[in-house]
Amino acid sequence: MREHAPGKVNLCLFLGPPRASDGRHELVTVYESVSLADELRLTALPAGATDVVVCPGVDEPNLVSETLAALRRAGWDAPPVRIEILKRIPVAAGMAGGSADAAAALRLAPRVSPVSPATVAQIAASLGADVPAQLAPGLSLGTGAGELVEALPPLSEHAFALVPLPHALSTASVYAEADRLGLGRPSQELASLRSGWRDHVGVNDLEAASLSLCPPIGRALAAIRQAGAEAAFVCGSGPTCAGLWWGPEADEDAAGAARTLVPSFPDTTVAVPVAGIGHNSGQDR
Repeated sequence: MREHAPGKVNLCLFLGPPRASDGRHELVTVYESVSLADELRLTALPAGATDVVVCPGVDEPNLVSETLAALRRAGWDAPPVRIEILKRIPVAAGMAGGSADAAAALRLAPRVSPVSPATVAQIAASLGADVPAQLAPGLSLGTGAGELVEALPPLSEHAFALVPLPHALSTASVYAEADRLGLGRPSQELASLRSGWRDHVGVNDLEAASLSLCPPIGRALAAIRQAGAEAAFVCGSGPTCAGLWWGPEADEDAAGAARTLVPSFPDTTVAVPVAGIGHNSGQDR
């Protein structure tokens, strides 16, 4: 069995204060799944074997092995499985590649052996704030610490030039730097942004923290703007940067910009939104 695992960009990300209950930061963010995707390949193993996850370049345990362990604890009685992950989403780059893979594994699980949607949702939330948003790829509003997800209607046609950088940033270090810099907003301001986010596409409150820890981000953002992007921003906690174009020819515009960026940023690629698996979005901005 195969399953695509689309990466995501945060069209906007507004940072609030840490929660008293668990120390995680309040967020309002808009997740959008994109066509840059990993692929999971699942095969059954003989009885008596143990589950295996193979992901070159990513150390064990990873989120997919944690997903399988959580499914087993919840009573999932599938035969032992091997999951091979073909990585295309850059690692530790702010595009939730590990979360996308975990969500894809959770989509595969019911195809192998029954598991309730409620159990899938509970496991997704336990694995991290980005996993619930990746269960049903598309456009969604994330609140709480990002784990409370509400599907949104697709936007008008748009495309991205994605610029991965040869650096890695841990999410925890970026949030710690954001706290050091005092970047959080009051909770009441977050509440108003839940409905007003469309006026702030391209705003990422973590960007200053990511830039502080990884100064080459500034060069990438400047190059993306010079290439004609209507917005340039850091994906999640970075360091991947994105340029955004709107309109019926957005994919062509993004492709043209990518060609100008490749000499300086060789891993630049073009991506379009996806809703479901492998379907482009596109209506009402």
